[in-house]
Amino acid sequence: MSDFVDWFRAAAPYIHAFRGKTFVIAFGGDAMLRADFVDLIHDVNLLNALGVRLVLVHGVRPQVEARLKARGLTIRYVRGLRVTDAQALECVKEAVGVARIEIETLLSLGLPNTPMAGAEIRVAGGNFVIARPAGVVDGVDLMYTGEVRKVAAEAIRARLAAGEIVLLSPLGYSPTGEVFNLTLEDVATEVAMALAAEKLVFILDVGDAVDAKGRRVSRLTARQAQRLMRELPEGDFKLYLPHAVRACRDGVARVHLISADVDGALLAELFTHEGVGCMVTRETVENLRPATIADVGGILTLIEPLEAAGILVHRPRELLEREIDRFFVDELDGRIIGCVALYPYPEARAGEMACLAVHPEFQGAGRGEALLTAVEEAARAQGLERLFVLTTRTAHWFLERGFVQVRPEDLPAPRQALYNWQRRSKVLVKSL
Repeated sequence: MSDFVDWFRAAAPYIHAFRGKTFVIAFGGDAMLRADFVDLIHDVNLLNALGVRLVLVHGVRPQVEARLKARGLTIRYVRGLRVTDAQALECVKEAVGVARIEIETLLSLGLPNTPMAGAEIRVAGGNFVIARPAGVVDGVDLMYTGEVRKVAAEAIRARLAAGEIVLLSPLGYSPTGEVFNLTLEDVATEVAMALAAEKLVFILDVGDAVDAKGRRVSRLTARQAQRLMRELPEGDFKLYLPHAVRACRDGVARVHLISADVDGALLAELFTHEGVGCMVTRETVENLRPATIADVGGILTLIEPLEAAGILVHRPRELLEREIDRFFVDELDGRIIGCVALYPYPEARAGEMACLAVHPEFQGAGRGEALLTAVEEAARAQGLERLFVLTTRTAHWFLERGFVQVRPEDLPAPRQALYNWQRRSKVLVKSL
């Protein structure tokens, strides 16, 4: 119960932030074949109940493959795009029709004692995507394979504003009355950009968001993602990453890539700080900056456990508010995960670095060094020549970063007068 309460409280800021925002969630046909696909629908229902405006984009590749094989038809691809002749297009239409019915059926569940009880979700669909032929690729006419030409964004927004979930299939329509087979990643990306969606989420049918050495990749900027994709092995992560980069550079705030193999991955990625997938942003979501009065609550939340443990000296809210202009904060996705303060003594051409703290979840990634660097740069800008710190527990951390231990008597006279001899903090100094 305690873990549940802690998680629910931690999720509250996200619940407030996501209400009324538009998310585009894309999943392939393989996801629909999984036994736990209903769990994904339950999570979609929860997002809808929290006021998130949802656009779902589904794929049908394995369903189309099965139909083509059953009819003895040739399966052809060029650069990952299906060659869609008239017979293949009929298979696509059939697969899309069945897939839509299955998804709408699950979204209509309302049995008591289930996550869908009382949901009453309404699903909208239509000719929201205008397409054009993909044309000839490597000398091969792709025929009825197309690409997105235009998205009827206002029409989609109207359905979302009415409280409906918009379900889009990988089909597009042309002004000349033709139907084109599209890729779900193209549809999802174009729709997310047209709506300026808050989030675009790709569910990886196979594999996870890992690099070429199998290490999990949790956060990337668009620039970092562009470099990384060159060395990735073939798979869903490599397939979707270019679309994530494109979306971020054209108005989508965040793109998330999460594995279908992780139970509850959608909720864990969206409602926890650490997430379980990979988040791609246009630029870094981490910001080291001077603190403002709005950061007082976040700083107190960060330092109060350290004060209780005797690691930091207690600072009441009133004092922190008066001295907030002395602080720097490390903000990650709207959360204060680090802080530090600089108290200058101009007459001694020295400054005290105080209240250095990094949240335990984010330690060991160089954030302490970044905060130290910010203070050093600020001290130099003020003409200070040395930086000192008082600590009872972390002397070695500072010694490893160029500080040397001195006596309390070596402190500037005003600070020496405030030295707490009962606390007996070690004094360390670094020349700037």
